[in-house]
Amino acid sequence: MDTLARTERLAAWRMAAGGLILGSLGVFLLESGSDPASAAWFRCAFGLLALTLWAWAARRAPLWRLPAGTVWRVALAAGLVVLSWVVFFAAIQRLSVGLATVVFHVQPLCLMVAGAWWLGEPLPRARLAAALLALLGLSLATGLVGGAGAAVSMAGVGLCLVAVVGQTAVGLLLRARTPVPPLALAWWQCAVGALALWPWVLVAGWPAWGPAWGWLAALGVVHTGLAYVLIYGGMARLATSRTALLQFVYPGATLVCDALVYGRWLAPGQLVGVALMALALWWGSRPARGDAGGAANLTLPEGRAASTRSARAR
Repeated sequence: MDTLARTERLAAWRMAAGGLILGSLGVFLLESGSDPASAAWFRCAFGLLALTLWAWAARRAPLWRLPAGTVWRVALAAGLVVLSWVVFFAAIQRLSVGLATVVFHVQPLCLMVAGAWWLGEPLPRARLAAALLALLGLSLATGLVGGAGAAVSMAGVGLCLVAVVGQTAVGLLLRARTPVPPLALAWWQCAVGALALWPWVLVAGWPAWGPAWGWLAALGVVHTGLAYVLIYGGMARLATSRTALLQFVYPGATLVCDALVYGRWLAPGQLVGVALMALALWWGSRPARGDAGGAANLTLPEGRAASTRSARAR
């Protein structure tokens, strides 16, 4: 029991550390001064390198190997994730790091509702209530209700919601009997993104040599390679109820970074909205009665979703 407790404690710290790292992603994006598509390419290229080297150093099976019959789904999902990254980066530049991340985190509840509508999955009343509560929180956080955020860019909010739609489509694509290991999915996202966005970088041109390269390289090495290895490794060893709670480290750390680095403090009404969204996400992530094995949908970094069974397959 002591060994199990230590393992779970270490896994929780790994997830928390990964969330803290992701919390600074928006700061690195803004400090790089890069356009969204170029920043996404650097994230993919350096993330691909970091994940490949990690798999080699850890003597893991090649991450590009996928279960039979999943290649087309993974390739399409990877393309949608990269597109969502570009749109999300554009939203950060128009909105704010903290608020964009908060808005983006309605995605798991959107996936829950979409799964019920598109795939006929059960939607318990408690989870439907959680989705409605999240919408209320989103309205308060963005200033649509109460006028707390009069200066909030609705274009930025709209871009965030476009990214949410893309990530929700990814979740629907990956709802299959054959699970895809999370790190393999991350590897393919980086590979597809590096290939698809390469022409854009050639046209837009390379950033001037200097600090910008350090900020952009960190998006791939630190915020993709390191953060994902920590989060997925921790998630695979924890119960759903604990991972649901630890996933709030990411948006919480983002709000703190945004406030400390750029002085962007949310208005009281917006903070109430954020709290309601956090409550709704925690409530909606709890295992519902009748879930097989107590599995519930999990929010993976930046909105991707998988089942507990799939997350532990690695």
